[in-house]
Amino acid sequence: MRTALITGAGRGIGHHVALQLAAEPMRLVLVARSIDELRATASAVEALGGQAHCVTADLADATQLEAAAAQAIEHLDGRLDVLINNAGIFDMRPLESLERGFWDRMLAVNLTAPTFLAKACLPGLRASAKAGGSPVLVNVSSIAGEQGFPENAAYCASKYGLRGLSDALRVELEPEGIAVRTVFPGGTDTSIFDDVAGDWDRSTMARPEDVAALIASATQSGAPDDLRMPT
Repeated sequence: MRTALITGAGRGIGHHVALQLAAEPMRLVLVARSIDELRATASAVEALGGQAHCVTADLADATQLEAAAAQAIEHLDGRLDVLINNAGIFDMRPLESLERGFWDRMLAVNLTAPTFLAKACLPGLRASAKAGGSPVLVNVSSIAGEQGFPENAAYCASKYGLRGLSDALRVELEPEGIAVRTVFPGGTDTSIFDDVAGDWDRSTMARPEDVAALIASATQSGAPDDLRMPT
């Protein structure tokens, strides 16, 4: 049974990714800040025949990130087949009112955390490769990692950065048998928009279930390096 760590697994896209992978089935470690949301996801995973272990962490906190990775690798007996960096935050600020704290938090969650979680999980991914597995690191970027949007300097910078991280790690890690893939969803109807000011027509957005299916496909052998929603 393959193993996977999914961040942001308590709700939204991450919740549905867990359900997609549970049907394989897989042994999952679910990471998010809310234990109640994680437990709900874990229950749904187990109902589908998968296995789930919950780890609470604020990934913007380096100490909590390191502890979460260590707990996950230990729980999975040292081997990690799939790492999905899905957790992210979204908000908007025009440049003239962009505060340093807002910028720092956006990059901490959306870019720094995926970077150092990949580093912390590298021993588990290498163990998978050495055991004959096909380990995969999946970074969930955004259409904002390929296209600029007004009042989105911080978010676009973080998602363009995640794209660059994937491209660099692909060159570095693929010689070791570790695949690195990037998913570029468009706007997706999740609670991430609940507290963001704006006139959002969420009926036109992608469904989290469909984005999750795309992310799940990125974990399979032979998937392309970059994956986008069909147009």
